[in-house]
Amino acid sequence: MTPPRPTTAIILAAGVGRRLGDFHDAPKVLLPFDGRTLLARHLDALTKHGILRVLITVGYKRDAIIAEVARLGVSDRVSFVTNERFREGSLVSLHAQSVALRGGEPILLMDGDVLYDPRMIATLVEEPGENILLLDRDIEPGEEPVKICLRGDRIVDFRKKPDDAGDRHGESVGFFRFSAATAAALADRCATYVAAGNTTVEYEEAIRDLILAEPHRFRAVDVTHLPWVEIDFEPDVLRALDEVLPLIDRRRAA
Repeated sequence: MTPPRPTTAIILAAGVGRRLGDFHDAPKVLLPFDGRTLLARHLDALTKHGILRVLITVGYKRDAIIAEVARLGVSDRVSFVTNERFREGSLVSLHAQSVALRGGEPILLMDGDVLYDPRMIATLVEEPGENILLLDRDIEPGEEPVKICLRGDRIVDFRKKPDDAGDRHGESVGFFRFSAATAAALADRCATYVAAGNTTVEYEEAIRDLILAEPHRFRAVDVTHLPWVEIDFEPDVLRALDEVLPLIDRRRAA
């Protein structure tokens, strides 16, 4: 039986983006690329692939994000959930979306600070499987990337510093598709962390717990051929402008 297609996406955009320093003193989803913000690009890609409802976790300078949504004329399909504790770990921002996660429908979950080829959204929506992670084999060296580790086709770990490296690994793009049941379980797992006072961890830890408990329910899809960059530091912005954006524009013009 084919699982229902998702029509709702959660975008995490509450953080300060302190690693950009003075380069950009605003939420990272408002970084402009060729005259369009990351947020505008997210919303365009999601609409094109049938995602008609978007929930954004906001916190730091949330009014600027709300104003951008109004400027784009999409306030009718974008809602906001505020994380007042946005200086803690990103798990708290995901926990803030518990109502949506328990809403009884499949969900896309996305980091807001990524510039990417819109075909990634098509992959998330269309690939078979209950729960989908996107994997890039061309992983950046070091401890910063979140790693998807596999043994064969089975995910054996999902962490910056994995306990089990498997026989191969790649970098997580930070985009996911979860079934309704998994989304609800993820909400429960986040609630457990928060209730225990573990609010400085990143949301990937909650996902990791679910993967390790039932790895057969998760699938990593290779998107190494698609250009993307997560924007954490100033050099990431420059790479986005000099390398990634031209590749995306070239594909659009083809």
